[in-house]
Amino acid sequence: MNNKKQIRAWTFYDWANSAYSLVITSAIFPIYYAAVLPEEVNIFGTLMKRGDVAAYSISLSFLIIAILSPVLSGIADSRGNKKSFLKFFCYLGSLSCIALYYFTKETGLYYGLGFSILASIGFCGSLVFYNAYLPEIASKDKQDNVSARGFAMGYIGSVILMLVCLVFVLKYEPSLVPMQWSFVAVGLWWFGFAQITFRGLPDVPDTGKKISLSDGFRELKKVWHQLKELPKLSRFLISFFFYNMGVQTVMYMATYFGTDELKMEAGQLIITILIIQLVAIGGAYLAAFISNKIGNIKTLLGMLFIWIGICAGAYLTKTVVEFYILAFVVGLVMGGIQSLSRSTYSKMLPLDTKDTASYFSFYDVCEKVGIVIGTLTFGLVSQLMGGMRQSTLALAVYFILGCIVLFTLLNKENTLSNHQIPKSSN
Repeated sequence: MNNKKQIRAWTFYDWANSAYSLVITSAIFPIYYAAVLPEEVNIFGTLMKRGDVAAYSISLSFLIIAILSPVLSGIADSRGNKKSFLKFFCYLGSLSCIALYYFTKETGLYYGLGFSILASIGFCGSLVFYNAYLPEIASKDKQDNVSARGFAMGYIGSVILMLVCLVFVLKYEPSLVPMQWSFVAVGLWWFGFAQITFRGLPDVPDTGKKISLSDGFRELKKVWHQLKELPKLSRFLISFFFYNMGVQTVMYMATYFGTDELKMEAGQLIITILIIQLVAIGGAYLAAFISNKIGNIKTLLGMLFIWIGICAGAYLTKTVVEFYILAFVVGLVMGGIQSLSRSTYSKMLPLDTKDTASYFSFYDVCEKVGIVIGTLTFGLVSQLMGGMRQSTLALAVYFILGCIVLFTLLNKENTLSNHQIPKSSN
């Protein structure tokens, strides 16, 4: 616990995989996707806007991982082999990024979406096991800062690689080849720096226990029963479920919004994403600092009010400069709310919790199902209303619901930690 070398190794996985979040999810892949495909595409015999198809493909990838993660984390807790699963999903994601090099007009929509979905599964699947290490390597009083350090490392590492990619993308514009090589760079960066994490995190011997797929569901059921007797933790998860729909959907759809609604050029879109990433570095530490002064719940509530304002601002945004200003505000609360949500949940876990992967799987399922609903809502509203502006107002509803539930925890700030697993849980 609180071993500096282990914590450093743990944070390096954020450094390694965040290049995927920035280059593939937020910046270059959406731009490349729009350049390769026409504004309307034929998907299973139906003509749809390419942005709406992207939203639906993101929904599908998160639906798959939401189904898989409870099973896998339960198995990992039973056998004690979290690191093995962390490696598997890391390699699946990084190799899928490399495979995106071959996504062209000739290979087509299905090839590009297929490997982008696999990369997303690899990224999200690995985070289940990565996050589950947090309560095992850091004590509760250190977890806010360690979590913030991880997110800050991720933002810094991803920005470094992004800047390298940006130089080549802009130098050889309008050629798409530098963008294709950016996908390869992300895969190699992710694969390579993850080795620091794999060497530094503790090895837990495989128990050799015989398991089946049903073991994972049994672990999930056990956590479900425990949550019934942990009302603070349950209510936090409900709030997180709602507001995270909005946070993650903004992150995944921002570039598509800039492309389709504001007709922004590649360079302008990349600058927007860099603003978000750079500001988010300070945002993660700022949230940890403020939470130490006024508490986690009050800090989260303050950020949710800002997010509601962001949704209204996106609806009204007409110019590139206004979009830049909005990106600055998004960055300020993006890193903070992600970091503080993770550490708040970790601190609310029962003491002496052994099955941390199962608990974080539950957290992950809330997150992923929320993303499914959020991106699906965004795509449907855009498809039905004829644009993405109305979709941003729909996201504001989710932030408001998250606020309402989080308010019920406001008077329980001094009892964030649950001191024991309920005796009736088994």
